[in-house]
Amino acid sequence: MAKRPQLTGRAAILAVVVCAIAMSLAYPVREYISLRRSISELRAEKARVEAEKQALLARDQQANDPNWIKKTAKERLHYCGPGEKCFVVMEPGEDERRTTVKQPATAPPWYQTLWESVEAADAGTGRRAVTDSRAPQPSTKPSTKVTAEPTPGPTKKESVGQ
Repeated sequence: MAKRPQLTGRAAILAVVVCAIAMSLAYPVREYISLRRSISELRAEKARVEAEKQALLARDQQANDPNWIKKTAKERLHYCGPGEKCFVVMEPGEDERRTTVKQPATAPPWYQTLWESVEAADAGTGRRAVTDSRAPQPSTKPSTKVTAEPTPGPTKKESVGQ
């Protein structure tokens, strides 16, 4: 008896047809799965929006209730009804905390610093103008004090402007 080959022509054609069918169905199946996932996400979002809508409708119905309006006005706006005595309890020192707001120190403008340095050089003090906003600012008035002693100049170890 002659041996028959393992892979016949019919088997090869059948294998090619099965592969072609599998390849042609892969993309539609993938799209079907992604669309089903998208549909489930949209349904979850719709349920969330419906729950939010129901909460807003309940809040709207609550706003139509006159007792709720009175209660809210008393709580939030501190309203008093006719004939009621209302008190507001304040903590000690609360007014002080509200009124004492620290303002950040501002640096003087550049022209003021320049003019102060010119005045300092003219007066012969040899000081540098202060540019740090936290340091005390020198006076802008020219000095009228007359001294009999001459002001010493810079020494070898010192230099002008230090």
